[in-house]
Amino acid sequence: MSTLPNSLKQVAFFLERLPGIGEKTANRMAFYFLRLPERDLKEFAENVKTLKKKTKICKICMNLTEEEICSIDQDSSRDQHVITVVEEVLDLLSFETGNIYKGVYHVLHGKIDPLNHIGPDDIYIEQLLKRVRLASKQSHSVPPNGTSLGTKITEVILAMNPDMEGESTAMYIRDRLNEIKKRTGADFKVTRLAYGLPIGASLEYADYMTLRKSIEGRNEF
Repeated sequence: MSTLPNSLKQVAFFLERLPGIGEKTANRMAFYFLRLPERDLKEFAENVKTLKKKTKICKICMNLTEEEICSIDQDSSRDQHVITVVEEVLDLLSFETGNIYKGVYHVLHGKIDPLNHIGPDDIYIEQLLKRVRLASKQSHSVPPNGTSLGTKITEVILAMNPDMEGESTAMYIRDRLNEIKKRTGADFKVTRLAYGLPIGASLEYADYMTLRKSIEGRNEF
């Protein structure tokens, strides 16, 4: 690294700070950028330069967008009655990539993690609760963007990761949603993603929690 030009070293140092990127990979990527045509490199640099300025949080679901409302919430073909709550935008992309879900989302941008000083107020839980409260009033007023926050909700799917923090976050949100149901008389369901044995897995290597979840979530065959 000491024999590299300073500008190339600085690019490599920055890339090395990215998740999953080691020193050798960062060096290779820096050299790749150096070999790019000037036009492509300028386009990439401009996109990075404007990334923060152009990227916004959707006012409804907290997804990332360049508009006030994201394309999912503006899509009239989506089922506005079902909300899936995910930890991160990357989790949302997993659902969208498989084209397995036609409802809408709410992105928390994190999970409750006391060891890292992250509480319920540090992620977008209150925005979800506000959204559900408004929907519980069954308001049918439609704003100019065509998306109604008052659309009646029939189900909230909690799709946090199955780790300790994810389970704690899911239980906290479940309890808060149940409070809303009691106060408003709303009849929506609160569900959790089923967890168990993946396709092709062997029982011999499954841990007891995976087996427990598999038994609890079994279906009629």
